[in-house]
Amino acid sequence: MTSRDAVPDLAALRPRLPSPLQELADERFARCGVRLLLKRDDLIHPELIGNKWRKLAPNLAAAAGRTVVTFGGAYSNHLRATAAAGRLLGLPTVGVVRGQELAERPLNASLARCVADGMRLHFVDRSTYRRKAEPETLAAVLRAAGAQGAFVVPEGGSNVLAVRGCRALGEEVRGRADVVAVACGTGGTLAGLAAGIGPGQQALGIPVLKGGFLADDVRALQVDAFGGPRGDWRLDERFHFGGYGRTTPELHAFAEDFEERHGVAVERLYVAKLLYGLVALAEEGALPRGGTVAAVVTGAPLADG
Repeated sequence: MTSRDAVPDLAALRPRLPSPLQELADERFARCGVRLLLKRDDLIHPELIGNKWRKLAPNLAAAAGRTVVTFGGAYSNHLRATAAAGRLLGLPTVGVVRGQELAERPLNASLARCVADGMRLHFVDRSTYRRKAEPETLAAVLRAAGAQGAFVVPEGGSNVLAVRGCRALGEEVRGRADVVAVACGTGGTLAGLAAGIGPGQQALGIPVLKGGFLADDVRALQVDAFGGPRGDWRLDERFHFGGYGRTTPELHAFAEDFEERHGVAVERLYVAKLLYGLVALAEEGALPRGGTVAAVVTGAPLADG
């Protein structure tokens, strides 16, 4: 697909929507009087998993056949999903990767998957990466990557189009749970989710980064997407386990135990932190007794091969 006016046929992505809502019998929640549901967004599409499909689909339509440039770290789920979408739709993709030093190393499994799907990688130093939203820096990066005129999707895919796309997630669980919880990276999924839920429901975000900046980002995304705040939402910043990409033996043990209990594969960087946080909140009495919490499964472990 080369015409700048051609709109990709997103039906080629064959999403499963709405994603299933699965009830789990988990004694840790039951003894606290809480019913647990999993919103299985990991089953929407085998390669554009969870919120990646919801955020990317409207951006891919807007790209209208142009090269798609986006950003991420060495283990970015967003880069992998964008590369897979490019392959499925016949769109050229470029991934701007944080860490110039990575260009001199063998590719890890995540970046190798991107290349296998046809994504061209462009590595930049960390200082440049931090300034990527500045117009002059972005223009210089696009020139260096040979991608002038490309359609740019921000890191994590969180922009106005993505937030509006994630509103459907909230609409799918409207009236089905008292609290709908999601792990947060850049805040776009939470911003859209909160806009889609109904009266009496609350959206709960569990940030996987530390720093305490995400609330402002979520508010700004809602203003840009909807003109102002939408929905009842809050953040609990205690469960990042040291920051993005960080895990601990305790978190791995928790995830392995959850997998054994329920037969559901648990992605470690987002989903495990979400589920760990919900168990802690239930035991603290911070979830409504007699109520229902729905945990959004936004990703799946990276398969080998």
